[in-house]
Amino acid sequence: MGTPEPPDCHGGNLQAAARRLGCRPEQLLDASASLVPFGPPPRLRRLLRRALATDLRDYPDRDYTALCDAIAAWHGLDPAMVLPGNGAAELFTWAARDAAAAGLSLLPAPGFADYRRALACWGGAWRALPLPLDWTGAGPGPWPLAEVAAEVAGSGDGAAVLWLTNPHNPTGQLWSRPSIEPLLERFALVVVDEAFLPLVPGGEEQSLAPLLTAHPRLVVIRSLTKLFSIAGLRLGYALGEPGRLARWAGWRDPWPVNGLAAAAGRFLLADQDGLRRWQGRVQRWVADEGVWLAGRLAAVPGLAPLPSAANYLLVRSRPPGASLQPLRLALERRHRILVRDCRSFDGLGEDWLRIAVQDRAGNRRLLAALARISGGR
Repeated sequence: MGTPEPPDCHGGNLQAAARRLGCRPEQLLDASASLVPFGPPPRLRRLLRRALATDLRDYPDRDYTALCDAIAAWHGLDPAMVLPGNGAAELFTWAARDAAAAGLSLLPAPGFADYRRALACWGGAWRALPLPLDWTGAGPGPWPLAEVAAEVAGSGDGAAVLWLTNPHNPTGQLWSRPSIEPLLERFALVVVDEAFLPLVPGGEEQSLAPLLTAHPRLVVIRSLTKLFSIAGLRLGYALGEPGRLARWAGWRDPWPVNGLAAAAGRFLLADQDGLRRWQGRVQRWVADEGVWLAGRLAAVPGLAPLPSAANYLLVRSRPPGASLQPLRLALERRHRILVRDCRSFDGLGEDWLRIAVQDRAGNRRLLAALARISGGR
């Protein structure tokens, strides 16, 4: 198969993959990006067609007042505690500016590489906290590094910032709110990435958003990309102390959220009944299809999927240590299926892959390809 190319730091790079493979993007099954396969909602498509007539000519509201009001109402917060962003990635950049000024950041590993990217923008120092790579349940469970993080924070080495992802990426583990809450007073800043939490059955019960009013050093960052399958619109938001978010807003370029994205966010969040129905549909899909796919992947020779509460599965080679790069490349080159190369996650190597859950047809296509590869065809 040759030497694998360097890993992407993100999944979902369809255009580059299509160029590399000599095919059209629509011919690819993308199990590298964890998006809802049956979105965006039809009602959003209708809204965007109408918005083309009203939200292209004029500049967006620079304060995004209506969008902030809709997000705040959904979370039961003051609108001043909301800052919309050009996806969660833009907001990580400003969180990292605060973090770099505060001191050493602690990053659970393996973890999302974009936190390191954001800290590097400001010369921020960080230290990895290795997570156990064996677990028996998807959660909600206690965050396993709470005691270690508290010890580091109190050790006098300058550790001041804690970054958390819930559910964790790439493992899919869901952490319980009670296990995290005691840490909020130990750090100058706690950044919690809840991008996938709305997709998780029962996940909202573990959100730290209800704690924001009592904990001004806490920031929660969310993405609408995953839940509504609107990665092309780039829309996320931060929830936090108003003064902090006002400072972030003053640092960045004007109009970071385009008019169509702002219209989509207003529409989706303001219709709370519709949002609950959509979220329920997504969570039922995660519960049913995730379990179905995990069970069948466990029967594939050489693969060992780990328990996940999210819409992606972290898969280890069986036996551990055997490279899964030949399998990943065979899926790409022979079957036009993309899965996530995990070498970009600190602490993981060639013996790991992350596979996004698809609809039943997509999951069957993936399993059929794996069967042909394992059978030597």
